[in-house]
Amino acid sequence: MKIATYNVNGINSRLPVLLRWLDESRPDVVCLQELKAAQERFPRAALEAAGYGAIWSGQKSWNGVAILRRGGEPIETRRGLPGDPDDQQSRYIEAAIEGVLIGCLYLPNGNPAPGPKFDYKLGWLERLTKYGRRLLRTGAPVVLAGDYNVIPTDFDVYKPERWKDDALFLPDSRAAFHRLIAQGWTDAVRHLHANERVYTFWDYFRNSWARNAGIRIDHLLLSPALAGRLKSAGVDREVRGWHKSSDHAPTWIVLTKTRRKRR
Repeated sequence: MKIATYNVNGINSRLPVLLRWLDESRPDVVCLQELKAAQERFPRAALEAAGYGAIWSGQKSWNGVAILRRGGEPIETRRGLPGDPDDQQSRYIEAAIEGVLIGCLYLPNGNPAPGPKFDYKLGWLERLTKYGRRLLRTGAPVVLAGDYNVIPTDFDVYKPERWKDDALFLPDSRAAFHRLIAQGWTDAVRHLHANERVYTFWDYFRNSWARNAGIRIDHLLLSPALAGRLKSAGVDREVRGWHKSSDHAPTWIVLTKTRRKRR
């Protein structure tokens, strides 16, 4: 089972790129973020023609998340992160697919920091941590996939000194992310690529992609029930170089049907 996360940075303007990648990569499940499209503007017909059913939570001009399933419809289990009934931003959607619970999230950027946007980021991450604890208590196989807008460590950024004052890299952001991980989640990409420089985002400025001056902010976290099924993980870096592509690249994992035997 191949599960991917991809911040498309505007689904309608990047649709040709998305469809090309779906055709070439053929993931079974895709979590999309930053749709930047109202609910009625989601390109459902084009995705169905490509072989994917979808659920989505749109928002005009900003945010927006979706889950795609190849060859079928995702079974929606939640829309919106619990903990703040007044939060109207479209940042979380969840579905059950082939016995796995898939949470698709788009964590707030938080800039400028300090300020209300950074406070919202930390509050949202705290809500995710509380909900993550609830999910782990069920013992269910869960993937929390998306754009976390958090650079976990110095190893996950090209030049840490350039990001020291950014909300993605501030100590409070990283500490909150690590508290989430410490509950028992496995950071799939880092788990399999412990000593490799892996990036998922390259800014449009300063020729960042060509210089590989990137950061790693797109993560797939696995519950203990799934960690033993992790076979491979990676980033389709070349997609970032396609014409009119997002500034993110698709990040993916492959799970086996059953728990892998330890060697």
